[in-house]
Amino acid sequence: MSTTAFTPDEFRAAMGQFATGVTIVTAMDADGHKVGLTANSFNSVSLDPPLVLWSLSKQSSSMPALRGAKAWAVNVLAADQRLLAERFARKGVDRFEGVNWKAGLSGAPIIQGAVATFECEPRSHHDEGDHIIFVGKVLHCSRRLGALPLVYHGGRFFTDLSL
Repeated sequence: MSTTAFTPDEFRAAMGQFATGVTIVTAMDADGHKVGLTANSFNSVSLDPPLVLWSLSKQSSSMPALRGAKAWAVNVLAADQRLLAERFARKGVDRFEGVNWKAGLSGAPIIQGAVATFECEPRSHHDEGDHIIFVGKVLHCSRRLGALPLVYHGGRFFTDLSL
């Protein structure tokens, strides 16, 4: 059963039907520069110990910095942060320009106004297909009560969940 009866585009379109939250993963590289990117491949792994995972394309220009980071943070975006999600998904821009952030307990940048934030120490990396899966131990987490999340579905962002 090693053959597939669908194209990569059909697979991407079918996966797009799974609604996800939207995150910005942030870290400091070895030279102390901020790095961040938009990711919707995020979920919990374990409660004890508290573990989360997210994945990144092997082709990402941020891969070396994130693989070498001593800590990273997953910032779950609020509905009013769609423009941040778009900015951190772009190439060739200063993603942090004008962004309200502070250094977390781990030193990783924390995006202000996020629905939730998970500060993590890297635990393991797993090479699978065209992505690397990052697993981290959560050292600190926080949440913003009453905030609505930004949702991604079918290639679009949704900020009003009553639709």
